[in-house]
Amino acid sequence: MKFKKAIILSGLLLLILPILAGCTTTLKKYDANEKLGPQVNYTITGIDAGAGIMATTQTAIQKYGLNISNWQLQTSSTAAMTSTLDKAIENKQPIVITGWQPHWMFTKYPIKFLKDPKNAYGSSEHINTIVRKGLKSDMPEAYTILDRFHWKSTDMSSVMLDVNAGMDPSKAAKKWIKNNQTQVNQWTDGVKKVNGKKIKLTYVAWDSEIASTNVVAEVLKEHGYSVTIQSMEMQPMWASIATNAADAQVCAWLPNTSKQFYDDYKGKYDDLGPNLEGAKVGLAVPKYMTNINSIEDLKK
Repeated sequence: MKFKKAIILSGLLLLILPILAGCTTTLKKYDANEKLGPQVNYTITGIDAGAGIMATTQTAIQKYGLNISNWQLQTSSTAAMTSTLDKAIENKQPIVITGWQPHWMFTKYPIKFLKDPKNAYGSSEHINTIVRKGLKSDMPEAYTILDRFHWKSTDMSSVMLDVNAGMDPSKAAKKWIKNNQTQVNQWTDGVKKVNGKKIKLTYVAWDSEIASTNVVAEVLKEHGYSVTIQSMEMQPMWASIATNAADAQVCAWLPNTSKQFYDDYKGKYDDLGPNLEGAKVGLAVPKYMTNINSIEDLKK
Protein backbone atom coordinates (compact mmCIF):
# COMPACT_ATOMS: atom_id res chain seq x y z
CA MET A 1 0.00 0.00 0.00
CA LYS A 2 2.82 2.40 0.93
CA PHE A 3 4.53 1.53 -2.38
CA LYS A 4 1.37 2.43 -4.34
CA LYS A 5 1.04 5.75 -2.48
CA ALA A 6 4.65 6.56 -3.30
CA ILE A 7 4.01 5.90 -7.01
CA ILE A 8 0.90 8.10 -6.95
CA LEU A 9 2.73 10.95 -5.19
CA SER A 10 5.63 10.72 -7.63
CA GLY A 11 3.21 10.92 -10.52
CA LEU A 12 1.51 13.98 -9.05
CA LEU A 13 4.86 15.71 -8.58
CA LEU A 14 5.76 15.05 -12.21
CA LEU A 15 2.50 16.72 -13.20
CA ILE A 16 2.80 19.67 -10.80
CA LEU A 17 6.47 20.65 -11.32
CA PRO A 18 6.09 21.69 -14.98
CA ILE A 19 3.05 23.77 -14.01
CA LEU A 20 5.00 25.54 -11.23
CA ALA A 21 7.92 26.11 -13.58
CA GLY A 22 5.57 27.66 -16.10
CA CYS A 23 4.12 29.99 -13.45
CA THR A 24 7.51 31.29 -12.32
CA THR A 25 8.06 34.82 -13.53
CA THR A 26 11.10 37.04 -13.44
CA LEU A 27 10.53 40.69 -12.59
CA LYS A 28 11.43 43.01 -15.43
CA LYS A 29 14.32 45.43 -15.25
CA TYR A 30 13.48 48.96 -14.19
CA ASP A 31 11.98 51.01 -17.01
CA ALA A 32 12.16 54.77 -16.51
CA ASN A 33 9.54 55.23 -19.25
CA GLU A 34 6.90 53.32 -17.31
CA LYS A 35 5.09 54.31 -14.12
CA LEU A 36 6.89 53.03 -11.04
CA GLY A 37 3.83 51.86 -9.09
CA PRO A 38 2.84 48.97 -11.36
CA GLN A 39 6.50 47.90 -11.67
CA VAL A 40 6.75 47.26 -7.91
CA ASN A 41 3.08 46.34 -7.38
CA TYR A 42 2.69 49.61 -5.46
CA THR A 43 4.74 48.06 -2.65
CA ILE A 44 7.35 49.53 -0.31
CA THR A 45 9.51 46.76 1.12
CA GLY A 46 9.76 47.28 4.87
CA ILE A 47 11.15 45.56 7.94
CA ASP A 48 9.77 44.41 11.32
CA ALA A 49 6.25 45.58 12.15
CA GLY A 50 7.34 47.03 15.51
CA ALA A 51 10.13 49.20 14.08
CA GLY A 52 9.62 52.95 14.39
CA ILE A 53 10.44 53.49 10.72
CA MET A 54 7.42 51.36 9.79
CA ALA A 55 5.02 53.61 11.70
CA THR A 56 6.65 56.70 10.21
CA THR A 57 6.39 55.21 6.72
CA GLN A 58 2.66 54.58 7.19
CA THR A 59 2.37 58.27 8.08
CA ALA A 60 4.42 59.20 5.00
CA ILE A 61 2.13 57.14 2.77
CA GLN A 62 -0.84 59.18 4.04
CA LYS A 63 1.01 62.49 3.98
CA TYR A 64 2.07 62.10 0.34
CA GLY A 65 -1.30 60.70 -0.74
CA LEU A 66 0.23 57.39 -1.81
CA ASN A 67 -2.70 55.58 -0.21
CA ILE A 68 -4.91 57.03 -2.95
CA SER A 69 -2.82 55.06 -5.46
CA ASN A 70 -3.07 51.99 -3.20
CA TRP A 71 0.59 52.00 -2.22
CA GLN A 72 1.21 49.59 0.66
CA LEU A 73 3.98 48.89 3.13
CA GLN A 74 5.09 45.27 3.21
CA THR A 75 6.11 43.97 6.64
CA SER A 76 9.25 41.87 6.51
CA SER A 77 12.50 41.75 8.46
CA THR A 78 15.82 43.49 8.03
CA ALA A 79 17.42 40.32 6.69
CA ALA A 80 14.57 39.65 4.25
CA MET A 81 14.52 43.25 3.09
CA THR A 82 18.26 43.37 2.38
CA SER A 83 18.05 39.99 0.63
CA THR A 84 15.27 41.32 -1.60
CA LEU A 85 17.31 44.47 -2.24
CA ASP A 86 20.35 42.38 -3.16
CA LYS A 87 18.39 40.38 -5.76
CA ALA A 88 16.73 43.49 -7.19
CA ILE A 89 20.04 45.29 -7.66
CA GLU A 90 21.69 42.22 -9.15
CA ASN A 91 18.99 42.19 -11.84
CA LYS A 92 18.54 45.99 -12.12
CA GLN A 93 14.92 45.65 -11.01
CA PRO A 94 12.85 48.43 -9.38
CA ILE A 95 12.46 48.44 -5.61
CA VAL A 96 11.51 50.92 -2.88
CA ILE A 97 12.69 50.16 0.66
CA THR A 98 12.62 51.60 4.15
CA GLY A 99 16.21 52.68 4.71
CA TRP A 100 18.30 54.03 7.55
CA GLN A 101 21.87 55.15 7.91
CA PRO A 102 24.30 54.16 9.31
CA HIS A 103 23.80 50.75 7.70
CA TRP A 104 26.12 48.61 5.63
CA MET A 105 23.67 48.51 2.71
CA PHE A 106 24.55 52.13 1.85
CA THR A 107 28.19 51.08 1.55
CA LYS A 108 27.62 47.79 -0.25
CA TYR A 109 24.89 48.83 -2.68
CA PRO A 110 24.38 51.82 -5.00
CA ILE A 111 21.28 53.20 -3.26
CA LYS A 112 20.04 56.68 -2.40
CA PHE A 113 17.56 58.25 -0.01
CA LEU A 114 14.51 59.89 -1.58
CA LYS A 115 14.00 63.55 -0.78
CA ASP A 116 11.28 64.22 1.76
CA PRO A 117 9.88 67.70 1.02
CA LYS A 118 6.94 67.21 3.39
CA ASN A 119 9.37 66.25 6.17
CA ALA A 120 7.42 63.09 7.00
CA TYR A 121 10.57 61.47 8.44
CA GLY A 122 11.75 64.59 10.26
CA SER A 123 15.28 65.91 10.37
CA SER A 124 18.39 63.81 10.91
CA GLU A 125 18.33 61.57 13.95
CA HIS A 126 20.74 60.73 16.74
CA ILE A 127 21.11 57.48 18.65
CA ASN A 128 21.01 57.86 22.44
CA THR A 129 22.22 55.74 25.34
CA ILE A 130 19.46 54.90 27.83
CA VAL A 131 20.15 53.40 31.26
CA ARG A 132 18.01 52.29 34.17
CA LYS A 133 17.39 54.46 37.18
CA GLY A 134 20.04 53.96 39.85
CA LEU A 135 22.78 52.70 37.54
CA LYS A 136 24.99 55.68 38.35
CA SER A 137 25.11 54.79 42.04
CA ASP A 138 25.07 50.96 41.58
CA MET A 139 27.68 50.74 38.80
CA PRO A 140 29.49 54.09 38.53
CA GLU A 141 32.26 52.58 36.37
CA ALA A 142 29.84 51.19 33.78
CA TYR A 143 27.78 54.37 33.93
CA THR A 144 30.86 56.47 33.11
CA ILE A 145 31.83 54.27 30.15
CA LEU A 146 28.27 54.28 28.81
CA ASP A 147 28.03 58.04 29.29
CA ARG A 148 31.27 58.59 27.36
CA PHE A 149 30.48 56.12 24.57
CA HIS A 150 30.33 58.08 21.33
CA TRP A 151 31.36 57.17 17.80
CA LYS A 152 30.73 58.04 14.15
CA SER A 153 28.70 56.46 11.37
CA THR A 154 31.90 55.28 9.68
CA ASP A 155 32.89 53.44 12.87
CA MET A 156 29.55 51.67 13.10
CA SER A 157 29.54 50.85 9.38
CA SER A 158 32.94 49.17 9.57
CA VAL A 159 31.70 46.79 12.28
CA MET A 160 28.46 46.14 10.38
CA LEU A 161 30.32 45.30 7.18
CA ASP A 162 32.48 42.73 8.97
CA VAL A 163 29.40 41.12 10.51
CA ASN A 164 27.62 41.12 7.16
CA ALA A 165 30.65 39.40 5.63
CA GLY A 166 30.21 36.57 8.12
CA MET A 167 32.35 37.60 11.08
CA ASP A 168 30.97 36.88 14.53
CA PRO A 169 29.65 40.17 16.03
CA SER A 170 31.86 39.90 19.14
CA LYS A 171 34.94 39.30 16.96
CA ALA A 172 34.02 42.24 14.73
CA ALA A 173 33.67 44.39 17.85
CA LYS A 174 37.06 43.25 19.18
CA LYS A 175 38.64 44.02 15.80
CA TRP A 176 37.24 47.56 15.83
CA ILE A 177 38.37 48.10 19.43
CA LYS A 178 41.90 46.91 18.58
CA ASN A 179 42.06 49.29 15.61
CA ASN A 180 40.60 52.23 17.55
CA GLN A 181 42.21 51.88 20.96
CA THR A 182 42.89 55.62 21.31
CA GLN A 183 39.18 56.35 20.97
CA VAL A 184 38.23 53.56 23.39
CA ASN A 185 40.76 54.89 25.91
CA GLN A 186 38.82 58.16 25.96
CA TRP A 187 35.74 56.25 27.14
CA THR A 188 37.60 54.37 29.87
CA ASP A 189 40.23 56.88 31.01
CA GLY A 190 40.47 56.88 34.81
CA VAL A 191 37.71 54.30 35.25
CA LYS A 192 38.56 51.61 37.79
CA LYS A 193 38.23 47.98 36.73
CA VAL A 194 35.72 45.74 38.48
CA ASN A 195 35.84 42.04 39.24
CA GLY A 196 33.07 40.12 37.50
CA LYS A 197 30.17 42.41 38.30
CA LYS A 198 27.12 41.47 36.21
CA ILE A 199 25.55 43.90 33.75
CA LYS A 200 22.85 43.33 31.14
CA LEU A 201 22.41 45.18 27.86
CA THR A 202 19.31 44.82 25.68
CA TYR A 203 19.08 45.75 22.02
CA VAL A 204 16.99 45.55 18.86
CA ALA A 205 18.44 43.07 16.38
CA TRP A 206 19.14 45.63 13.67
CA ASP A 207 22.59 45.47 12.11
CA SER A 208 23.44 48.91 13.50
CA GLU A 209 22.43 48.00 17.06
CA ILE A 210 24.16 44.62 16.91
CA ALA A 211 27.35 46.54 16.09
CA SER A 212 27.07 49.18 18.82
CA THR A 213 25.88 46.79 21.54
CA ASN A 214 28.69 44.32 20.91
CA VAL A 215 31.33 47.06 20.95
CA VAL A 216 30.05 48.43 24.27
CA ALA A 217 29.80 44.88 25.66
CA GLU A 218 33.42 44.10 24.75
CA VAL A 219 34.67 47.35 26.28
CA LEU A 220 32.79 46.60 29.50
CA LYS A 221 34.19 43.06 29.51
CA GLU A 222 37.72 44.46 29.20
CA HIS A 223 36.93 46.47 32.33
CA GLY A 224 36.01 43.37 34.32
CA TYR A 225 32.26 43.19 33.83
CA SER A 226 30.36 39.96 33.23
CA VAL A 227 28.17 41.16 30.37
CA THR A 228 24.94 39.65 29.09
CA ILE A 229 23.38 41.00 25.89
CA GLN A 230 19.84 40.12 24.85
CA SER A 231 18.00 40.84 21.62
CA MET A 232 14.40 42.07 21.92
CA GLU A 233 11.70 43.84 19.97
CA MET A 234 11.71 47.59 20.53
CA GLN A 235 8.90 47.82 23.09
CA PRO A 236 10.25 45.05 25.38
CA MET A 237 13.71 46.59 25.12
CA TRP A 238 12.44 49.91 26.48
CA ALA A 239 10.36 48.08 29.10
CA SER A 240 13.44 46.13 30.24
CA ILE A 241 15.19 49.39 31.17
CA ALA A 242 12.09 51.00 32.67
CA THR A 243 11.47 48.00 34.94
CA ASN A 244 15.15 47.46 35.88
CA ALA A 245 15.13 44.04 34.16
CA ALA A 246 18.15 45.29 32.20
CA ASP A 247 20.77 47.94 32.85
CA ALA A 248 21.27 49.78 29.59
CA GLN A 249 20.65 50.04 25.85
CA VAL A 250 22.48 52.10 23.23
CA CYS A 251 19.74 51.89 20.58
CA ALA A 252 17.40 54.88 21.07
CA TRP A 253 16.92 56.47 17.63
CA LEU A 254 15.53 59.95 18.32
CA PRO A 255 13.63 62.19 18.01
CA ASN A 256 11.35 60.19 15.69
CA THR A 257 12.00 56.44 15.43
CA SER A 258 11.80 55.71 19.18
CA LYS A 259 9.53 58.64 20.08
CA GLN A 260 6.55 56.53 21.17
CA PHE A 261 8.56 54.50 23.69
CA TYR A 262 10.68 57.46 24.75
CA ASP A 263 7.46 59.24 25.70
CA ASP A 264 5.66 56.17 27.11
CA TYR A 265 8.42 55.37 29.61
CA LYS A 266 9.55 58.91 30.37
CA GLY A 267 10.65 59.28 33.99
CA LYS A 268 11.53 55.59 34.27
CA TYR A 269 15.01 55.77 32.73
CA ASP A 270 18.00 58.09 32.44
CA ASP A 271 18.93 59.48 29.02
CA LEU A 272 22.71 59.87 28.70
CA GLY A 273 22.43 61.66 25.37
CA PRO A 274 23.67 60.82 21.87
CA ASN A 275 26.27 58.13 21.23
CA LEU A 276 26.02 58.76 17.46
CA GLU A 277 24.80 61.79 15.54
CA GLY A 278 23.77 62.36 11.92
CA ALA A 279 21.65 59.22 11.58
CA LYS A 280 18.93 59.24 8.95
CA VAL A 281 15.78 57.30 8.09
CA GLY A 282 13.54 57.42 5.04
CA LEU A 283 12.70 55.69 1.78
CA ALA A 284 15.48 54.58 -0.53
CA VAL A 285 15.85 53.24 -4.07
CA PRO A 286 18.74 52.03 -6.25
CA LYS A 287 20.67 54.82 -7.99
CA TYR A 288 19.86 53.39 -11.42
CA MET A 289 16.30 54.60 -10.82
CA THR A 290 17.57 58.00 -11.95
CA ASN A 291 14.18 59.68 -12.37
CA ILE A 292 12.98 58.73 -8.87
CA ASN A 293 14.57 61.22 -6.46
CA SER A 294 11.73 62.26 -4.17
CA ILE A 295 8.92 60.49 -2.34
CA GLU A 296 6.59 62.59 -4.49
CA ASP A 297 8.01 60.84 -7.56
CA LEU A 298 6.35 57.59 -6.43
CA LYS A 299 3.04 59.05 -7.60
CA LYS A 300 4.28 59.52 -11.17
